[in-house]
Amino acid sequence: MVVPSMFRSRRTPSGGGVFLEMDAAKAEARARGLEVIDLSIGASDLPPPSEALQALKQAIDDPATYGYCLKSGTLPFLESATEWYFRRYGVWLEPRQEALCLIGSQEGLAHLLMAVADPGDVLLMCDVAYPSYFGAARVAGLEAYLMPLGEGLLPNLWAVPEAVARRAKAVLLNYPNNPTAALASEEFFVEALKFCQHYDLLLIHDNPYLDQALNPTPSPLALPGGRERVVELFSFSKSYHLAGFRLGFALGNARAIESLEALKAPIDFNPYLGIQCMGMAALAIPPERLQADARIWAGRRSAMAAALAEQGWEVPLPEAGMYLWARLPPGLALDDLQFAKALLAQTGVALSPGRAFGPGGVGYVRFALVQPEAVLRQAALKIGAFIRSAEG
Repeated sequence: MVVPSMFRSRRTPSGGGVFLEMDAAKAEARARGLEVIDLSIGASDLPPPSEALQALKQAIDDPATYGYCLKSGTLPFLESATEWYFRRYGVWLEPRQEALCLIGSQEGLAHLLMAVADPGDVLLMCDVAYPSYFGAARVAGLEAYLMPLGEGLLPNLWAVPEAVARRAKAVLLNYPNNPTAALASEEFFVEALKFCQHYDLLLIHDNPYLDQALNPTPSPLALPGGRERVVELFSFSKSYHLAGFRLGFALGNARAIESLEALKAPIDFNPYLGIQCMGMAALAIPPERLQADARIWAGRRSAMAAALAEQGWEVPLPEAGMYLWARLPPGLALDDLQFAKALLAQTGVALSPGRAFGPGGVGYVRFALVQPEAVLRQAALKIGAFIRSAEG
């Protein structure tokens, strides 16, 4: 099967190729004996909640969890997810109709695009985004119209040409954002819902980083009109440090959830019941425990930004997330990929080139703050020495 490439003029290849280059460069650096400080992958280094792991261990000893899990088997998990959402945002959702279990939100998004749009339809998304978004749109045969980031690292939806918006089926957003760590206000989402209502679009919000902010972040699904045109995707990878277990859930518009369920039905049998038990235990974790993790990320953001500033590289300090997003220092005769590869080869510090996140990321790099503060400061010293040698 040949998958069509249907991106517009501001299209970009999947960031997967860039990450493969960086992975090979990391392997080469290690083979030469360099100690690699890997700040290129957003995999949390914090420990999962003990309650979640204990729930999984108990489930493993229960033979009732070993079989196929059909939709009815996911109902306890979906009830936990909708109860969690009510505690968080004050909106009751129907677990049988407005919620669906996912094998991770990345899988959920890819299948959702296939479920709610037809090949040739337009998807509105940002020109800086998580790399899998580009691949998911391509596999679904969608034409991705890439919106540039403006003030506050937010897109101006109303700047989308009328003819493009009329052909679109959905808008894909992600705040708190990867890679930029930007936040979106409730006012932004209110305006996004107005735009989607005007053009009769589905608003898809990928929301895995909501617990990495010190203050509550808005959910477009909870706003007036949200249940009519929003599907929101949630993950256990970032809030609970359970990335490898591949568990998530979708909440929102009943028709879109029904379409997603119909597409998934012949493809998978849902996650292992023990993993769902693990997720239910995680969703019951008190908010103050999650806030303790959020303070760790905040401390790392501040420490790394300050350490880089001491080296002469002023990097914006975001209010949330596990990333720093920075334009390359002026005066370097290197693009972002060349910079990342040369930095890794000479110092062992691995960053993600901005172009891996779309055409709007060219000239930037992303720092994943997945090391203790002391290691981050050590990385900043090495980065500063590399920049001075490159400028000289």
